[in-house]
Amino acid sequence: MENEVLYKDFDFNILNNSDFGEDAVREELVNPILKRLGYRASGIYKINYSKHLEHPFVKIGSGEREIKIIPDYLLEVQNKYAWVFDAKAPTEKISTGAHREQVYFYAIHPDIRTKIYALCNGKELIVFPIDGDKPMLYFQLSEIEKHWAKIEEFLSPHAFELQADKIEYLREAPKQYFTYLNRPLLPELPVRKQAAKRHFGVHGYFTTQAWNVVQEYIKNFSRPGDLILDPYGGSGVTLIESIVLGRKAIHLDINPLANFIVKNLIEPVNLASLLNEFEKIKIKFDKNCPKSDKQIRNFLKKYSFPKGMTLMKNADVDTIEELFTKKQLAQLAYLKHLIKSVKDKDIKNSLLLAFSSTLTKINRTYHPSSTRGINAGDCAAFRYYRFRLAKEEVDLDIMDTFEWKFKKLISAKKEMVPLINKDNIKNAIIEKGTATDLKNIESESIDYIYTDPPYGSKIPYLDLSVMWNAWLDLGVTNKDYKLEAIEGGEHNKTAKEYSDLLAQSIKEMYRVLKFDRWMSFVFAHKDPKYWHHIVDTAERCGFEYAGAVKQRSSQSSFKKRQNPFSVLSGQLIINFKKVQSPEVIQRVNLGTDVYNIIIETIESTIAKNNGATLEEINDELTIRGLELGFLDLLSKEYKNLTPLLLKNFKYDDNFNKFLIKEENKFKTKIDVNLRIRYFLISFLKRCELEKKNPTIDEIILHIMPLLRNGLTPENQTILNVLKTIATHVGKDCWKLRTKEQLELFI
Repeated sequence: MENEVLYKDFDFNILNNSDFGEDAVREELVNPILKRLGYRASGIYKINYSKHLEHPFVKIGSGEREIKIIPDYLLEVQNKYAWVFDAKAPTEKISTGAHREQVYFYAIHPDIRTKIYALCNGKELIVFPIDGDKPMLYFQLSEIEKHWAKIEEFLSPHAFELQADKIEYLREAPKQYFTYLNRPLLPELPVRKQAAKRHFGVHGYFTTQAWNVVQEYIKNFSRPGDLILDPYGGSGVTLIESIVLGRKAIHLDINPLANFIVKNLIEPVNLASLLNEFEKIKIKFDKNCPKSDKQIRNFLKKYSFPKGMTLMKNADVDTIEELFTKKQLAQLAYLKHLIKSVKDKDIKNSLLLAFSSTLTKINRTYHPSSTRGINAGDCAAFRYYRFRLAKEEVDLDIMDTFEWKFKKLISAKKEMVPLINKDNIKNAIIEKGTATDLKNIESESIDYIYTDPPYGSKIPYLDLSVMWNAWLDLGVTNKDYKLEAIEGGEHNKTAKEYSDLLAQSIKEMYRVLKFDRWMSFVFAHKDPKYWHHIVDTAERCGFEYAGAVKQRSSQSSFKKRQNPFSVLSGQLIINFKKVQSPEVIQRVNLGTDVYNIIIETIESTIAKNNGATLEEINDELTIRGLELGFLDLLSKEYKNLTPLLLKNFKYDDNFNKFLIKEENKFKTKIDVNLRIRYFLISFLKRCELEKKNPTIDEIILHIMPLLRNGLTPENQTILNVLKTIATHVGKDCWKLRTKEQLELFI
């Protein structure tokens, strides 16, 4: 090793000069680091400069032109690749974003497979393990001498030589600060729905979680190698992001369509072969596509399509085939026939995925976008929650639509090549099944659960998926309908049936989750009874409620558009911990616990009066003590209430009243309407001070988590109480009534 001081005469102010670019960073700043570490252009500690690697996407175009990717430095130790290093211009960000992702892809390239990668923009140097999100090293380059010992420990040739498993050690290094039980709750996260091709544009589905939100939750509550479960798997965001992050995952859904989409989206295929088969199909289709009435009749006789399968009662037509014109039926049947003729199973299923997505636009319920053009719409099942025929039928070209959908699929598959491949696809388990019976999953085998269950009424996934399932020859049984956790639907599920199924699924999730692990439950229904049902059921099972986080959506969801008064425009992510001795199990029955009765009485007194004096609290406690026969104990054990009050409540010096602490929730089971009223007044007063009028969604997202210990309210309880204390202003906004108006409602 060479011991000269780096950058002794270098003026770092020059980095602010726009002429000092990436090349200068390499020459002036990066090369000296590698030289001092002992790497050379040749020998056993070798620097590979700008090594050309074949892109994982292999080739493009009919001429099979190769695509190359070129890392700046690829470091070798004893003829084995050790780490990747890339230089960027001083203006570029290297801790997150596209540049970091680019170097990460270099490190995991099939021909490289290093466990460490690094970036430097002249101002900063950062080093990452490939399966960790926390940097191993991150410092200002001007302070490199302070960090040199760590650089040598992690990156010198000697370090890799001395310890063959050094990289494995480094890979584990970021985990040493990770403790499952003490994970923080995440704040609200910005949504980046369209930033990942693997989740946007390939195939529509009724509900899709924002991929980056799911990804952050997985990173926060689990570690690489952990097993993640989503028993209401849907479009597969949880499974896909788990595999991308180096976890294992189980995706379970009772809907065959959901499982088909996920499985064939992530299945690795030879992209050149897939493109080749598509071109063959396109040529045959364009040559033989039925257009005349006679051709259409002949093709309908020759090729199969769904016949006689009934739709939901609220559909505009009775059967699946009536959702299509005869021309659409004939052309779709022929296209499906060509796809089914492909011999390679994985390629065939990839093409069927594009075909299934094509069905979304090629049908009589297709509604084009009024603002984004004729090709930017969707079918009525997604937009109106039923099969509603369009007022004006749109005759889109089937092959053009299929090709457009195919290109979306190719883009997604290309994006996933470095992320999900034949090496880690084995970590993904996709099964048809019900969340109410996780019989194939061992008890205490799951490290984290993230799931988005149905929201109660009017969410008939199986009923709405019938068109796609029929064309894809995916069977749905009566048992599937019986086990589907919804309310309503064609099988007229009752609220009790839905609640029972949801409760059973929570019990099963508790069974399979390891102790000291987390479950995150997405909730977007305005009706508090479902909120209470989830929280109460989880606590009865043994989960410890850890808090709910508001999470906005980037756009109005399918559920929100259809049910604006029952579905929130945002959502709450309810978080639970499975611990050995959760607080809920330790709680003593309220009727026999004097302490709880005292706290209940104090809280109810404060709620009734919007704050209570010491005298008011004493009066209420005396009456309650006489009623329940514990006045003697009260006078003995709680003679001086001041310490108890100051510990559990907030004292307002201006009004000489005790209040509920802002960060606290009611601890006891007082009347839910009173509880709601107290929190609504408190929240609306704060909004008034901030000179804003909140929407109903903002109010509910704030109030709902505070009600967790109350009795289950009736439908729309929050809205009903809100109407008594607030007035409707503007568009869906509310304002607290004046003091005089409030007195009329007391």
